[in-house]
Formats: sequence, C-alpha cells, structure tokens
Amino acid sequence: MYRARPCQRTHTWRAPILPPGPTTVPLARARLFSFCINTKFLSQKSKQSTPHFPSFSPQFFPPQARPKPPNSSLDLEAGRPRPAPNGEAAAAKDRAKEEKDKERKEREKELAPPVRKRRDSDGGKNLGANGQTAAGEGSRRAVRNEEADVLPQSVLDDDGFISRQSHMKYDLRDSPGLVPIGLYGFQHFLSMLGSLILIPLVLVPAMGGSHEDTANIVSTVLFISGVTTLLHISFGSRLPLIQGPSFVYLAPALAIINSPEFLGLNGNNFKHIMKELQGAVIIGSAFQAFLGYSGLMSIFVRLINPVVVAPTVAAVGLSFYSYGFPRVGTCIEIGAVQILLVVVFSLYLRKVSILGHRVFLIYAVPLGLFITWATAFLLTESGVYNYKGCDANIPASNIISDHCRRHVSRMKSCRVDTTQALKSAPWFRFPYPLQWGTPVFHWNMALVMCVVSIISSVDSVGSYHASSLLVASRPPTAGVLSRGIGLEGLSSILAGLWGTGTGSTTLTENVHTIAVTKMGSRKAVQLGACILIALSLIGKVGGFIASIPQVIVAALLCFMWAMLTALGLSNLRYSEAGSSRNIIIVGLSLFFSLSIPAYFQQYGISPNSNVSVPSYLQPYIVASHGPIQTKSSGLNYVLNTLLSLHMVIAFLFALILDNTVPGSRQERGVYVWSEPEAARREPAVCKDYELPFRVSRMFRWVKWL
Repeated sequence: MYRARPCQRTHTWRAPILPPGPTTVPLARARLFSFCINTKFLSQKSKQSTPHFPSFSPQFFPPQARPKPPNSSLDLEAGRPRPAPNGEAAAAKDRAKEEKDKERKEREKELAPPVRKRRDSDGGKNLGANGQTAAGEGSRRAVRNEEADVLPQSVLDDDGFISRQSHMKYDLRDSPGLVPIGLYGFQHFLSMLGSLILIPLVLVPAMGGSHEDTANIVSTVLFISGVTTLLHISFGSRLPLIQGPSFVYLAPALAIINSPEFLGLNGNNFKHIMKELQGAVIIGSAFQAFLGYSGLMSIFVRLINPVVVAPTVAAVGLSFYSYGFPRVGTCIEIGAVQILLVVVFSLYLRKVSILGHRVFLIYAVPLGLFITWATAFLLTESGVYNYKGCDANIPASNIISDHCRRHVSRMKSCRVDTTQALKSAPWFRFPYPLQWGTPVFHWNMALVMCVVSIISSVDSVGSYHASSLLVASRPPTAGVLSRGIGLEGLSSILAGLWGTGTGSTTLTENVHTIAVTKMGSRKAVQLGACILIALSLIGKVGGFIASIPQVIVAALLCFMWAMLTALGLSNLRYSEAGSSRNIIIVGLSLFFSLSIPAYFQQYGISPNSNVSVPSYLQPYIVASHGPIQTKSSGLNYVLNTLLSLHMVIAFLFALILDNTVPGSRQERGVYVWSEPEAARREPAVCKDYELPFRVSRMFRWVKWL
C-alpha cells in the first residue's frame, strides 16, 4: 500500500489508503500536491500571526510539478547551459540550436550590404528588400563614414567577398539627369586639375622647350586624358576612373631627358628628346597591353597584395622630395602661401559646406592655385619684383651686372609676366598624332619603360580595388582586372603617338576624389571627359595653364606628392596593419627605397663638382656616373637607371618579402578578386563590369577576360 509522506514536518496527516492499481501512485501524488499548495497559501496569509511557520521542502514535490528557479538551465559561472537530465536533453539541445541560429541570422543581417535600387527607378532613395528605407548598422556606419570623410572599411560577407558601404550619392550605374551629370562630371575633372596639368609644366622646361611648347603639350594631355578616360570606362574596368599622365612615369622620363647623349645637344632639344620619349613609351605600353590581354596579369596579381602595393605607391610620392621644396624656396613668399592655403582648405575647412557641397575640400587645389596666382599678379603689377636696370627675359648668361645676376632667379620665379604663352597660343588647335615627328626607338630606354609599366600596373591594381569598394557591388574579378590593365596599355600607346611625354594610366588621386564628392556614376565621368576634350581644342586654355609660375607648380606638387604617399599607405587597411610581419616588410621597403637610390645617385659625384644640370635634377643623371660599369653601355644605362628609381626598389623588396615570409591570407590582405568563379556566382558582378554594345560576345573565347 502506498502511504504518502507528510508535506510538513509538524503535521501528521497521511493520505488515505487506496487499493493497489495502475493509478494509485499518480492519484496520491496529485492529492498531496493539491494539499501542499493550499497549505502554502494559508501559511502566507497567516504569516504575520505565525512568524515561525515552517517552510516547505522542495524535495517532496513530484518531479513533474516541482517548481523550477528562473534560468535553471544556465550555468552562471561557466557562461553556458548546464547539462540537462535525460528527459530534457533533447529540448535543451533544440533550444540551444534555435538560439545559435538566431544569433547567426542577426550577425549575417549586420554584415550584409543593404539592398539598393537604381536611382532612375526609385527616386534616389535607399530602399531595402521590402521597399522600406534601409536602416541598421550599415546605414549608421555609412553616416559615420560620411561625417568623418574616411574611405569605407572592407567587410567580408559569407562568400568571402567585400561588401560595399552604401554612402554614395550616385552609384556606378545611376542616371541622375543631364544637368547633375554635367556638373558632377566637370567638378570631378576640376578637382583632378593638379594631376592633369602639373606634369607637363615640369617635363617641358626640363627638355628645353619654350612656353609655346608647354601650351601645346598641355592641350595634348587634356585631349588624350579625355579620350582614354572614355575608352577605359567603356571597354576597360568600367569603373569611374580618370586616365591621365601618372607620376609613376615622371621619374623615368626625367632620367631619359638627362641621359648623357642629350646633355651635349645644341639647338632645339625639345623635339629630339620628345621623339625618344615617345618611342620608349610606345614599347613599354605595348608590353603592358600584352601583360593584360594575354591573361598574365591575372596570374601576376596573385603576387600583388596590399603589403606590396602600399610601399610601392608611397615610394612614388616620396621620390620627388629633392624637387619639391628646393623649387619652392626660390620664391618663398609665394610658394609658402600656396602650400598654406591648400593645407588650410583640405584640413581645417574640410567640413565647411556651401549649398550642400564641401567646396574647400573638393576644390582645395584649384582654389589655392587661383588665390596664389592672383596674389603673385598683384605683387608683380605693384612693382615689388622690379629691380632697377634688370630684365627677367634676358638669359642669365648675358647678364653682366652683379646686382641683376643676384636677383634674376627671384624675378623669374616670382613674376607672372615672364611668359608669353597666353598671347602666343592660338584660339583653336587640334592635337594630332606624331605632331613632334617620327618616334625614335632605343632598346635601353624601352626596357626601362617596360619595367615602369609593371609599376604602373601595380598602382592601378590598388586604385581598382579601392574605387570598387566605393561604387561597385563587388570588386573586379581577375578577368576584369586584366582587361583594365590591357586597355591602359593601349591608352599609353595613344599617349606615345600623340606625344604627351608620359604614359596614360589611372590617377591614384581619383580614389580620394570619389570618396569626397560621393559621385560614383560612370556617366558623369564620361560627360566630364567630353567636356575636357572640348576644352583641349581651345588653344588659349593650354596657354593660360602654361603661364603658371614654376614656384606655384612646385608648391602644388608638394601637396600632390604627399597625397600620393598617403593614398599608397592607405592600402594597408585591407591587411592587418598592426602585424609585426607587415610592419617590418613595409618599413624595410620604404627605407631601402630611399637609401639604395641615394647611393646610386651620389656615386661618383664629388661635393665640389660642377654639374651642368640644376640641383633638383641631379638625381636623374645617374646613368652617366652610376656604380655599375660593364662592357655594355646599354646594360649600364638600364641597371643604373632602374636601381636609382625609388619605386622600383620598394616594389622589389615588398614583392620578394611578402611572397616568401609566411603569413595568413587575412594577415597579408589577399585580394578577393583572385576568386575565379566570382562572376559566375554573382550576377551583380556581370551587371557592373559587363562590356556595352554586346562586345563581350565577340570575346567569349577569351575566357581569361
């Protein structure tokens, strides 16, 4: 017979004796449970009158009805659920699985990019998948990026791709309208004015060209930049990137200009040297086109990671330190004001908005150029730089007076009326190919340009990746990248045929311009390129630009080269920048990129030697006195020139160390476009990068493109 135990220690009540049967035990337990609950209620009600009322012992409750404490399955010390009994193990496992799935879905929702629709169909609103305004972590992060003017950080999604941060005003395929497109396109090129016009203002005087030659080169550069930009956006990478003369080609061009065979030339050196440059650029560009269209670039890009790109591009900007401020010092009051204005506009006034546009940040270079130019003009007209009996237009070799000889350099650097470029330039001039004559080909100069074209491709790789994170749905695949590099080679061939003095490549500063202006529409850049072509046909525009004083050019270049250095180092954000491995590799690459070329440039030159070239051009005459002296003069020229270029040394050190020192893919920042099947899995990649006019059907057999 079953006899129930007392539910309280002081009570002697027992459950009634029941006959044996299958329901005996459950029924007895139920009656006992009901009695205990009622007794507990009465004890709580009479607690004030009986303070020492005995409490219940929970061990006497039936297992099914025993009260459980809150979160009984949670181990507070271990931070995980306690092992459940056999009867509850399956339920606890299901609950844990549901909680895990819920956390995973929330994490995926945070990392996934917000769904966007075309602006020409949704009115410019950022819509989610259900038609509601997208909100959450992605939008909050985009607001923070817009307020801080920083490039968006990359976020890996489940497929290993980098998701875009939606913070642009207009994305890659948006069509905001003709008027907004024209305004944004023109401002895009205006903000890149320094990169487009400053290189001819350095090269032509170094070649001995006149101000009229400078005006013609500037017009040619504007024309070629517009044409190649249209070609690249239509048939290249299809990203809104401006093509133009790159600083990568400036140092080797100066080395060719100061070659030993050109130093003793008499007469018009400009056309002779220009034809040599044209031949070298054409051969080097043909090699770059072969590198891209043959598919070798898709293989080579596996060796090019952010740790390689960062010091290589940074070394391009650091290599011109000997040209920058020494030229500014020839007229310190003008050059220092130019640098100060650009710094104030781009840093201290960068958040000041006028009509919704951050004018000072976007147009820091054009505004600083206009104000400094106006200041120099007023000082010239007021007679500040007038010296009695001295004329700035008289060559220095013909000046007899010591008083004039002492001030001739200051007059030529500070005055704005020493050139007649604006007056002599025609109103209409159409740049045509081979306008300087038939190009001259030499294998040693062509070999130097072939190596430089590889450095240019590395620079473009970083620009493609950074800009795609801003405007495209996915980074470019290996085929798109090869296609872009191949078309850059063809664009540089056009630059060599027309005679710009350098090759045409993607301007690295373009990435900063896209991030600041929030304009990523390719149609805006295409319309801006058409406007640039129209301006290149007006000869007075080139003459006006050619009349910029050299000291202002040098001051602007100080800012542009500093920006180029910073943009190069910013590629480290795609890798683990705090890794000791990466820190050592980048540090060694940058240090030896400055130290080894200094050894080559200073070898064989005594401190008191009388060198005919100016001091700021002496680093580029290394071919005549370098330490490598073999029986082959051509080989001596190639090796001494290449090893004196800062970017070549940085590239070699970074490439070898990054691909030989062990490191994880995340630590190295391996680019996601090395995934060959991305285009097949992601329809958005095809929409953003597919060729227009069904051109891709003609190249289906070229699978690597």
